[in-house]
Amino acid sequence: MASKIGLAAAAVLVIAAGGAATLAVKPPELLKVGANYGAKIVCSNVFIAGRDGQAVLADDVQAPGHPVLKYLKVNVDQQRKTVRAQFFGFVGDGMAVYRPGTGCAVAPDGDVALASQYQFRPIPIWAPSPNVPWPTGSLAETRVAVQALLDQDTLAGPGMRGIAVIHRGRLIAQRYGQGYSAATPLLGWSMTKTVTAALLGMQIADGKLSLQQSGFWPQGDSRAQITVAQLMSMSSGLHYNEGYGDVSDVTRMLYLEPDMAAFTAAQALDAAPGSKWNYSSGTSVLLSRIWQRAAAGNPAAPATTAEVLALPHNRLFAPLGMHSAVMEADARGNLVGSSYMYANTQDWARFGQFLLQDGVWQGKRILPAGFADTMQQPASASGGQYGQGQVWRWGPSGDTPEGQNPDARFQLPADTYWMQGHDGQSIAVVPSQQLVVVRLGLTPHRLLYQPQPLLAAVVKAVQQ
Repeated sequence: MASKIGLAAAAVLVIAAGGAATLAVKPPELLKVGANYGAKIVCSNVFIAGRDGQAVLADDVQAPGHPVLKYLKVNVDQQRKTVRAQFFGFVGDGMAVYRPGTGCAVAPDGDVALASQYQFRPIPIWAPSPNVPWPTGSLAETRVAVQALLDQDTLAGPGMRGIAVIHRGRLIAQRYGQGYSAATPLLGWSMTKTVTAALLGMQIADGKLSLQQSGFWPQGDSRAQITVAQLMSMSSGLHYNEGYGDVSDVTRMLYLEPDMAAFTAAQALDAAPGSKWNYSSGTSVLLSRIWQRAAAGNPAAPATTAEVLALPHNRLFAPLGMHSAVMEADARGNLVGSSYMYANTQDWARFGQFLLQDGVWQGKRILPAGFADTMQQPASASGGQYGQGQVWRWGPSGDTPEGQNPDARFQLPADTYWMQGHDGQSIAVVPSQQLVVVRLGLTPHRLLYQPQPLLAAVVKAVQQ
């Protein structure tokens, strides 16, 4: 994210604003975005992943980002479980707070006490035994030829932090970057969107939602025609700017708005529902609010109670044994289903395998029959690049011209679909090969890394 935030413009504003006092009281919004971003990334990695705050600032925020970020300083308060971030020690005043169960939230309005209310006490999910084969345990049944592919730095890509290959339900190869291990929770960024789709599918299984359901705005509002299916396929027609070069809708939502769902719900229609595809993180946060309200039981019931917030942990992560998984909530209790889920590499692989198995785990059906298949069917308005359930039909673009399928030159199986996240996160699911390949790291898009060559090589290896 930092690599896409144009803090150069903010630096000019700092110089032109005239006076430290003015900057401290009313800093430019772009500096607020940068400060809150830094606070949030450090907070999550300290209190969820157990990493050192200053190392996270240097490695995850400053190193891949704009040079102005080197002036960002953070203060981690272990007792209050907060992180404050400021430029030059006094500008921006970013603040994030950790809550049990719901991870870290930015508090852009400064109301840390209110943000702290949205939490729950997680039931224990025991770590898998290292002596038991994956997925029940964490033991790999290594295939030498596949492991050799992962050990090639060119295939693994710059900034790699974790790779896992699952074939026929077994972990057959894995690799971790220096300073990381199989136990390290890693941010999936927009791979979280696919998990949100599964959580919504669980409400469909419970009979509380349907794909054709609408009416999420007041009667008479043209937006009330938008269906769950249109939101799932990024074809709602709602205005949303996903650009990261300025204070756009997505950067404002993530770092300046305490209630992300309310911000997105206030957007106007740009097109008739279903007629236009527009990738939107706000759409996924709206889907979180929709399933949370459905889970609450009735429209008048609070959708941010501990019971509702605990649902992903209790009903998805626990059955799958995803002991490291945390889905974070914003400062008003909306689970940030667009961007903020942490899990270790093997746990992300468990979720990929869960989709491969059509939403069944250890013989228990969790998603409606056929729902996972519907998720990866092409969304008609997307030109074939996106699925109907918050998944990609095309892999990461690299240097492929816009509008062209980046997978075409790699001869991947036709049924391959992808979960993708910012800075190089991906999970490839290949049903015809009974294959799941997870690749996580910190790999800015400007490096043009693509995981498709790795996937193509693994497919060839498992066929031999």
